[in-house]
Amino acid sequence: MTAGRMLEGRMLEGRTALVTGSVAGLGHAMARGLAAQGAAVLLNGLCRPGEGEAAAAALAAETGAEVAFDGADLADVPQIEAMMARALGRFGRVDIVVNNAVIRHFQPVEAFATAEWDRSIAVNLSAAFHLVRLALPGMKAGGWGRIVNLSSIYGSRGAENRIDYVTTKTALIGMTRAIAVETARTGITCNAVCPGTVPSPAIVERIAAIAAAEGVPQEEAERDYLAPRHPTGRFVALESVAALVVFLCSPAGADMTGSVVPIDGGWLAR
Repeated sequence: MTAGRMLEGRMLEGRTALVTGSVAGLGHAMARGLAAQGAAVLLNGLCRPGEGEAAAAALAAETGAEVAFDGADLADVPQIEAMMARALGRFGRVDIVVNNAVIRHFQPVEAFATAEWDRSIAVNLSAAFHLVRLALPGMKAGGWGRIVNLSSIYGSRGAENRIDYVTTKTALIGMTRAIAVETARTGITCNAVCPGTVPSPAIVERIAAIAAAEGVPQEEAERDYLAPRHPTGRFVALESVAALVVFLCSPAGADMTGSVVPIDGGWLAR
């Protein structure tokens, strides 16, 4: 899609979005979708020096939106609070919060290190709570807000060796419902989006490792990885998830709140 096409019909002009875990992958795709609709965007993520700023500059050049970067560590509550203060100082408002940042470990329960568990809970779950807590006063004052929590297909099912991921993605659904009920008459919506397998850098690297370990081509490993998951036989496109998030944040999404929306290539239909 060209920059010219992206400038048409900017539904979110005048809004500001904070998207966590958004320097690359799914988070960046969602940030791009929101920026393309006119929202100013604050990117967030832990990355190499200069990488976040470069991502923000490139997205601003592509979409014409105001885009900034903040490298706050979401495991640290004071850093989350400082990021929100900086966002309000720069943009004057935060109308949209997309809680996407996630860390995961692939280990059995008995081998899970305490420090890894605590960090997963902090980044995947508690950070979402704190960002909503900090954003709600301004949203309520303005009579408008959109909160999107990125859960997962694993918010609806278990899996081996993913205790932190399954637990936090399931808890985000409960958080979404609680926030939605509490804010139902304020002009604020809160929804959970549950993607299946997307071609994020972490997943692509994992499939590449499987291919190397089994001595098979990457394409074969990808096909075998997706076959028991998606009846479609392909990844869920990053752009498809981004389009869903844009819809939820648009005027057309005003009557959706407390919803748990799968976008999973038919995984739950099996």
